[in-house]
Amino acid sequence: MSAIVGEIVEPYAQALMSVAKSNNLTNEIGDNIRALLELLENSPDLKQFLANPVIKRDDKKAVIGQVFREEMNPFVRNFVMLLIDRGRILFLEPIGQQYLALLRQLNKTVLAEVTSTVELNDGQRHSLSEKVKGMTGAENVEISTKIDPELIGGVIIKVGSQVIDASLRGQLRRIGIRLNA
Repeated sequence: MSAIVGEIVEPYAQALMSVAKSNNLTNEIGDNIRALLELLENSPDLKQFLANPVIKRDDKKAVIGQVFREEMNPFVRNFVMLLIDRGRILFLEPIGQQYLALLRQLNKTVLAEVTSTVELNDGQRHSLSEKVKGMTGAENVEISTKIDPELIGGVIIKVGSQVIDASLRGQLRRIGIRLNA
């Protein structure tokens, strides 16, 4: 997969970033990409439809045109059409993720992937954001949340390769390890 990332994902993400920068649309295109990735995540049917090699490119373009008539920036819509034309639509998700990584770099933002038992409220998000800024020295923090009821309580925060496990399950596991030692 890493060779594919180097040969396909990186150049396409860089190209989209280049267009975004030259049109002062880096954040707007980032919002479009986030919406697109969310849609693909929540719609397995659309994902399968786009990935299906039997379906004609024109049919895929027609569906994309219908789904994103107004909401999507024309650059993003044309970019998706280009991926369809070149038979690269399968890589839309990793290209989108890579674009967002480039955008975070540009905006001096770090991504904090937070797993909790319940959805975080605004106060918790702000507090978490401030803690991550303190840890990393970043100017901004983008928080991506996942819900996992098996944590029992607390949170797990992943920033890059650093993982902070402040979950009850993690604490119980550490106590268990100490008792066995």
